[in-house]
Amino acid sequence: MTDQFPPMTSHRPYLLRALYEWIADNGMTPHLLVDATRTGVQVPQHAVKDGRIVLNVAERAVARLEMNNETIRFSARFGGVSQAVSVPVSAVLAIYARETGQGMALPEDMLPDDADEVTEESGDQQASPRSTTAGRPGLSAVPDHGAADDEGDDDGPRGPDAPKPRPGGPFLRVVK
Repeated sequence: MTDQFPPMTSHRPYLLRALYEWIADNGMTPHLLVDATRTGVQVPQHAVKDGRIVLNVAERAVARLEMNNETIRFSARFGGVSQAVSVPVSAVLAIYARETGQGMALPEDMLPDDADEVTEESGDQQASPRSTTAGRPGLSAVPDHGAADDEGDDDGPRGPDAPKPRPGGPFLRVVK
């Protein structure tokens, strides 16, 4: 017997609200990094650079801030002119404190593991696309053929031309 759990709602709006509160409670200035090319994003186009926009959402910088599970809405001044801003939660790439850079790059929402769905009208099975957002592919497992053949090879499993790992492990670089 298998227990099926109902699908959960997106965790993104909850993470956004929690991190916003944490940043504000620490006296910092919360900023949102937004993918301005996503459907439903309403921001001043003159402020968009490389398809992205950074929005200062500090209480002193915006009016009527509303953060619900689908959309972030507020009014802010751009070049001295008050404009309405509306951003779907799915378009927010990161939230961070301006002063320290501390915050979080938000993960994409995951599809449920049972990707095959049965349509009610026809009863046919249809494979759901493995993507997290429209036009972006998701990840899937790839079998590792020949992993045992690479053992004892001085070049490692990636081949002689593959870049060697950096000493000290992976790291993050803040880009402003």
